[in-house]
Amino acid sequence: MSVIRLTLAQVNAKVGDLAANALLVRAAAQQVGAAGAHLIAFPEMVLTGYPVEDLALRPAFQAASRTALVTLAQDLHSDGLGELIALVGYLDHLETAPQAAGPRNAPINAVGVLHRGKVVARYTKHHLPNYGVFDEARYFIPGTEPLLLRLNNSTIAVAICEDLWQSGGPVTWARENKADLLLVMNASPYERDKDDARLKLCQLRAVEAGCDLAYVNLIGGQDELVFDGDSMVVDKHGNLLARAPQFESTLLTIDLELSSSPEPVSCIALGPLTWKAEITYEPAIAPRLAEPDEVYQALTLGLGDYIRKNGFKSVILGLSGGIDSALVAALACDAIGAANVFGVSMPSVYSSEHSKDDASDLAARTGLNLRTIAIAPMVDAFQESLHLTGLAEENLQARVRGTTLMALSNQEGHLVLTTGNKSELSVGYSTLYGDSVGGFAPIKDVPKQLVWALARWRNAKALELGQTPPIPENSIEKAPSAELRPDQKDSDSLPDYEVLDALLEAYISGDMGASELVAAGFEPSLVDRVSRLTDAAEYKRRQSPPGTKISLRAFGRDRRLPITSGWQEPNQA
Repeated sequence: MSVIRLTLAQVNAKVGDLAANALLVRAAAQQVGAAGAHLIAFPEMVLTGYPVEDLALRPAFQAASRTALVTLAQDLHSDGLGELIALVGYLDHLETAPQAAGPRNAPINAVGVLHRGKVVARYTKHHLPNYGVFDEARYFIPGTEPLLLRLNNSTIAVAICEDLWQSGGPVTWARENKADLLLVMNASPYERDKDDARLKLCQLRAVEAGCDLAYVNLIGGQDELVFDGDSMVVDKHGNLLARAPQFESTLLTIDLELSSSPEPVSCIALGPLTWKAEITYEPAIAPRLAEPDEVYQALTLGLGDYIRKNGFKSVILGLSGGIDSALVAALACDAIGAANVFGVSMPSVYSSEHSKDDASDLAARTGLNLRTIAIAPMVDAFQESLHLTGLAEENLQARVRGTTLMALSNQEGHLVLTTGNKSELSVGYSTLYGDSVGGFAPIKDVPKQLVWALARWRNAKALELGQTPPIPENSIEKAPSAELRPDQKDSDSLPDYEVLDALLEAYISGDMGASELVAAGFEPSLVDRVSRLTDAAEYKRRQSPPGTKISLRAFGRDRRLPITSGWQEPNQA
């Protein structure tokens, strides 16, 4: 029996910022090294950030990643942490062209083992994903050799992310070599409704491998993805021993009592390990967040990191008094502070008094900055030359608002936030270069029904904390309207959102065809109309800004249709 003090470093890295990410590793190592940790494991590709997408193909970036790893090993030794064993994910590349496996300098998703100032071992990811989020198969060459570390009398097998999904590869190596711990390094993005799939998978693979299993995951926002952490340790029977909180940078440390196993034929021997007996760690098990708390945290982190990592200090958005802009404003205030959020009320001749009042009420509740710019004179100036009517006139108002926000952004340096939700984006209920204009769309993957649920949850949370609810009750309760013509309501053009969202979920995430949707109970005429609207709006979605992905099938990353297409779902009407 040997005891290993293991730390899972759940950290927030930035893609491409090798120097900052190396400092992140050093800071975490310094903290746990002083507490007597033997081994610290970081997430997949933490040194480069993740996902690097086509940066992986650039030879200069590949070389910089490799150099940064060697330098990091030396720096850890200089920091007095040479005895600490650090597993660090990074981007590597092939030296020579493999047969039928890819070009010379093909990028590799790898892990480096750092000890006593050197990179003592490297491991290449064995299993590669072939799904839409990462599409790594053309970038990363699969590894074939197991990495087995020998610490005192225990054996640790190393795996990367999708390696855990399969029974073969590292899971098999761990079982065949009688490993005492399977250590898995991950960059697994958040999705709602996963039903704690990670824990179930870790439990299954731990039992299958016949050893304890430690799973470390990235946190933070990266473009449209958000990573929630949720690192954990389970024993060989599948019992949960420790778990990190979601959406928080955390160093999860645990003292693992590992069996003394026979030494494998091929392994990297490290140590001997020293023990700080005066320090002990009680494993902590953080509870998982419940929806909509979980979703709200994901959206806040995704928005905040997009702002910070892209160098913005403030955001600007249109405040209509409606629920969508109110929720986006609340998210922004929570992400970067109300002093850095600038709202613009842009009433037209069709704007109701309660809409203007609700925008003012929101500003008073949250403390954000609010200005009012009436758009009627600008619309009139256009109309003197264009003489638009009907839908074109309605859309002109939205485009004047979009131009106003972009002009203020250009003048004052704010990031423009769009406020459209997934239901609207699905059926094209938006105006190109109008309400769809901006740099980031925080709720583009949030259906309308969930928008209301998140708003009610945020207000209830404020009351629970003795604070003022940020979102006016009238914004939640009133019927949604674009207010581009007299007495306009969303219900004039769209079915009830409860029905629409259910239909869209089945059509978009479930890929159900028209006959299946009708069999599921949806009206044939509604199926025909909604499917046609959704497919026809693809050209709009291709021009929409990025936004935090929270679903299995987010537009842009996971679901893309041909813009030019002759296909239509069979008419069921």
